[in-house]
Amino acid sequence: MPRIGIVGATGAVGRVVVQLLAERGFDDVHLFASARSAGTELVGRVVEEATPDSLGGLDLCLFSVGAKASRELVPHAVRGGAICVDKSAAFRLEDGVPLVVPEVNGERALEHEGVIANPNCCAIPLALVLKPLHEAAGLRAVRVATYQSASGAGAQRLQRLLDEPQAQHDLAMDWDFDGEEFEEESKLREETRKILELPELPLSATCVRVPVPVGHAESVWIETASRPRGLCARRGLPDPRPRRGRRRGPRRPHPPRSGRRERPVALRRVRQPAQGRSAERDPDRRARPVAARRRGLNRPDSARNPQAGGCNSRYVP
Repeated sequence: MPRIGIVGATGAVGRVVVQLLAERGFDDVHLFASARSAGTELVGRVVEEATPDSLGGLDLCLFSVGAKASRELVPHAVRGGAICVDKSAAFRLEDGVPLVVPEVNGERALEHEGVIANPNCCAIPLALVLKPLHEAAGLRAVRVATYQSASGAGAQRLQRLLDEPQAQHDLAMDWDFDGEEFEEESKLREETRKILELPELPLSATCVRVPVPVGHAESVWIETASRPRGLCARRGLPDPRPRRGRRRGPRRPHPPRSGRRERPVALRRVRQPAQGRSAERDPDRRARPVAARRRGLNRPDSARNPQAGGCNSRYVP
């Protein structure tokens, strides 16, 4: 059984990691946190202060702390013999450090030099969706809007949301801003490119913090090089084609309930572009009503009678 250390064990993510390891029967687990949280007891273990000296002799060290603390402590843990998995942004884009989503590029984890980086919380589900699409049809461009919960900003931000009156809940964009985009948006673009190994992929992101305790959602617009025929059936995804006749299945797609861990990533809707099919069949179709109006034929009395020369949105000559 490996000797495992969890740095940041008392934080929002650290507590979940502690619980998961306990559920899976890992016994030789050591918990670390800041001096402020040292002495706290979790799952029957006392939390120690994370210092360069205390992190020696571990086989695996899971870091759930900020980038500054990771830059300070990860090198010491590596020198002490540990393989470090770091969830902060400290090492994600460094050359030689694999940025790994196991279902997408898990083999890259074997190429580490002591550090494996865990991607941004929204880059992970995005990469899970984009990888099979790229393999099936090739990616040309991606636009994504994220709706990120309070827990993504840490335990203190989550507690503040839980304590404040519901009437005070509001949207936020609480990341560093360079005058053009938020740091979270640039992270999402660059990390997704690295995970997919597509350094030139055009990707535009808009990130918003929503007043929800747990669970991020994303709306993604994807342009592919070719039509991904049969992809939904092969991957078990919802069919994007409209159904004729009576609808079956859930009446309204919705995100999973916050806090559930049974399906950490759930794909709820896949839709075709709104105008793709009609434009493909007849490139001039949309222009015809405009041409008819120019001829002065868009009259209410003639709209019901196409032979009279009328044209409206329900009739295209």
